[in-house]
Amino acid sequence: MVKKAVLIGINYPGTEGELLGCINDVKRMHKSLIELYGFLEENIVEMIDTDTSKTQPTGKNIRQALWGLVGSAKSGDVLVVHYSGHGTRLPPETGEDDDTGFDECIVPSDINYITDDDIKEIVSHVPKDCSFTFVSDSCHSGGLIDSAKEQIGESFKKKSNKKFKCLFGLFCSKGTTSKAASKEETSIEIEQEGGENNVNGRNRFLPLQTSINMLKQATGIDDIKEGNIRTTLFDLFGEDASPKVKKFMKVILSNMQESTGEGLMLGTLGKQAIIFLKDKLNDEDYLKPAMETQVKSKKEVYGGAINGGLRSNGILLSGCQTNQVSADVGSKDKAYGAFTNSLQIILAETKGKIGYKELVLKSRKYLEKQGYPQRPGLYCSDSYVNAQFIC
Repeated sequence: MVKKAVLIGINYPGTEGELLGCINDVKRMHKSLIELYGFLEENIVEMIDTDTSKTQPTGKNIRQALWGLVGSAKSGDVLVVHYSGHGTRLPPETGEDDDTGFDECIVPSDINYITDDDIKEIVSHVPKDCSFTFVSDSCHSGGLIDSAKEQIGESFKKKSNKKFKCLFGLFCSKGTTSKAASKEETSIEIEQEGGENNVNGRNRFLPLQTSINMLKQATGIDDIKEGNIRTTLFDLFGEDASPKVKKFMKVILSNMQESTGEGLMLGTLGKQAIIFLKDKLNDEDYLKPAMETQVKSKKEVYGGAINGGLRSNGILLSGCQTNQVSADVGSKDKAYGAFTNSLQIILAETKGKIGYKELVLKSRKYLEKQGYPQRPGLYCSDSYVNAQFIC
């Protein structure tokens, strides 16, 4: 049995969406894995955006690290992923007013988004009898838990009329449309128990407009707006873009081949994307995967998660429910994610000897006592509910 981990922390320094506690979250988790759970230093991949000597948490690098983690695993291995950073939601880009939904994404340091479907595809390759624990301290992760049983939480016990769903259920803000979300406050104030001084902080929800502004800043391209985000991502990152984005481009190609809306679609594309499309237009080998794929709905290509979720050996710990925000609090070296902080305090007190269910329940109790409204969740099969955390 081998224990392996990928730890991702992104603070986005110097950007409109800057956070302060994500790197500290990673450092604390790193220390716990070694001291409490016997992980070897060489089996931990740490990706942070404040130290150039570390592998940078770009979209390409994160995908490679996750595929490497899963691809090298064998039955009986223990895999852990911790992500602290922003999440965002990409609206559908069909040009129609439909109900295809959104792509929930985590936000790498280069803004080369990783969608919920990208992550689900990676997790689906976890070997049998190999545990996969994902601790997510970011927003918009609900797509990954569609098929994972909600053991602790209120996100899926009742149908909600809110369309705002989080990619693991973490750090979320209420909202129903991208325009509403773009106006969401990103700073919060926590009133702690006993009337102590309030703690200033930020939430880890990244409004769409802020996400677009960060993409403009990272690329120097000003003509980015809702409606051309995916084509812009492909124009910038090409084959290193999200597989979901590449599938989107292939569908455009197949539509162009059928002469349906070529002029309309080309008008939304960047220079490199147009060159790519014209080059690939008659490339049957490139188009074949897209043409053979059974697209049951627009949701699979234009926006929204494909049905499916974590496998039975996947365990997800979320920082809050789908209609809540979670906190990134403190300043500079003392900043942290409220959820991650609660876990680290509990793990230290119990010397790491605690089950998944008890850990999440204690985290809920701790956060409530400290004045945080967020309520963590646990999503896994029945066989892992009372199992020891990371075992």
